[in-house]
Amino acid sequence: MHVVWQENRDWNSGIYYKRNPTGNPIGIININSEIPKEFSLSQNYPNPFNPVTRIRFDVPSNVKREMSNVKMIVFDVLAREVATLVNEQLKPGTYEAEWDATNFPSGVYYYTLMADDFKETRKMVLLK
Repeated sequence: MHVVWQENRDWNSGIYYKRNPTGNPIGIININSEIPKEFSLSQNYPNPFNPVTRIRFDVPSNVKREMSNVKMIVFDVLAREVATLVNEQLKPGTYEAEWDATNFPSGVYYYTLMADDFKETRKMVLLK
């Protein structure tokens, strides 16, 4: 299977839009320029959701380099990767990623944030 990503960046607003392999748009928004002290991953909102949810996460400053490699992946209950919400280098700040699960069945999903030595997973519920 060949995966094609479409990416549009609006540098003035700090919004990054991507289309994942299913064609659903994904938005990553820098919502706060204040530099967090540590990585954190918040519970998605709303939860349960139908069909769109938002996930907030913090990226702290990195003493080795200004940007951190950040990846956020959504898995189904069988631990199959179903979507990649973030996969890029991000400056320190607070971000919000959006997942449009229109083409996915109802059920429990897990999302994992990985960056540097940080890794955290949370559960979310899609109800249709």
